[in-house]
Amino acid sequence: MKGIILAGGRGTRLYPVTLGTCKQLLPVFDKPLIYYPFAVLMQAGIREVLIVTTPEDLHRFQALFKDGSQFGISISYAVQLEPKGIAEVFVIGADFIGKDSVCLILGDNIFYGHNIAEVVRPCLDLKEGGIVFGYEVNDPERYGVIAFDDDGRIKDIIEKPKDPPSSYAVTGLYFYDNTVIDIAKGLKPSKRGEYEITDVNVAYLQKRQLSVRLLDRGFAWLDTGTHDALQKASSYVQTIQERQGIKIACLEEIAYQQGFISFEELEKLAQAASVSEYGHYLQKLCMKSAFTLSSG
Repeated sequence: MKGIILAGGRGTRLYPVTLGTCKQLLPVFDKPLIYYPFAVLMQAGIREVLIVTTPEDLHRFQALFKDGSQFGISISYAVQLEPKGIAEVFVIGADFIGKDSVCLILGDNIFYGHNIAEVVRPCLDLKEGGIVFGYEVNDPERYGVIAFDDDGRIKDIIEKPKDPPSSYAVTGLYFYDNTVIDIAKGLKPSKRGEYEITDVNVAYLQKRQLSVRLLDRGFAWLDTGTHDALQKASSYVQTIQERQGIKIACLEEIAYQQGFISFEELEKLAQAASVSEYGHYLQKLCMKSAFTLSSG
């Protein structure tokens, strides 16, 4: 399975802080925002990732991630010339996807839960259809909202309804089989002039090939589209990290845990960042890992 991160858009709701950079590179406490969705893909076991971004921001992501080999993965890049909607990424990334299935995650979404890997990893076995994730929110009218039938199965997805059929919003994490490319190519622009991801999901629904997995209270899904939401996300990450002595979305740690990189490679990454608090965390991780290896 391939992975795609959409890191496009103009970030107009976050002006003026996005005048000089894109929102996916804004800090969420101690890491760039894009680290958090990237972590989900890596925890799922996905090692081939495409970042779709704007022409102006392309070089910024290339400078940050390069080819991904430092994490034991492969990163490619593509440009979305204008913000024409989420679903357009499947057309832009068609050659990258090839004949594989694909996971799309939005570059401004944060997912956190102690067993997130156990939730997303089984989705890699997807052979047919699509999978979306639902999360209960207080303001469903702001999102694509899931309507359920009497048996609790997904019946419809309604984009920003005035009268929401449930309190479950569709999050920015999607898994699809390879037919998503043809579905996306066949879409017509919405009234907003965009190719909507909801229309992709409805197409799968009409074929009875869309399933939903609900994230329970043990998970956090944070949207970071406003200054207030971005600040709350930073406070959330800071609180969890300081209380538990961990780092959320530490890509070097995930790469090592997944077996993408060796202990020696982890040591080099820790040394390169040694003057920072982030580097100190990596060095502590190395010491713990060295003790475990010697004990084994």
